[in-house]
Amino acid sequence: MSLDDDIDLLTNVPTLALFEPDALRLLAFAAQGVHVDSGEVLFRRGAPSDGAYVVRTGSIALTAQADGAAFLAGTGTLIDELAMFVEVDRDADAVAREPSEVIYLSRELVRRVLREFPSSAVAVRDGVARRLSELTRELADVGDRLQRLG
Repeated sequence: MSLDDDIDLLTNVPTLALFEPDALRLLAFAAQGVHVDSGEVLFRRGAPSDGAYVVRTGSIALTAQADGAAFLAGTGTLIDELAMFVEVDRDADAVAREPSEVIYLSRELVRRVLREFPSSAVAVRDGVARRLSELTRELADVGDRLQRLG
């Protein structure tokens, strides 16, 4: 894929769409493309993370449960978003279901781009804060429903 194709792909990822165009261009240019063969492990649950991945082509199975139930991440899916910003352990196994290409966004790269583009940093911070607020409301609603059932 070309740089413009990668920029178009990243533009359609909600969190990355918050980056201003020049910041997104730098991110796409400096990111690392990674090929994974069918059945190849991208990362294991519990491993320390140092960045996130966006599926460029193919599909990656994310398995977090002992029962083996998997979420299939296809083209344009951001995997391990939080790892772009903070140190966390991987919460799932990620295994290619078919030959796949992913874009690796290291935490170091994302932080560097956000330092160089402060307005993008503000937009990302505000976007993440909105999503956390929505999640908090949804969890409170679930808690209320569970109390009514109990």
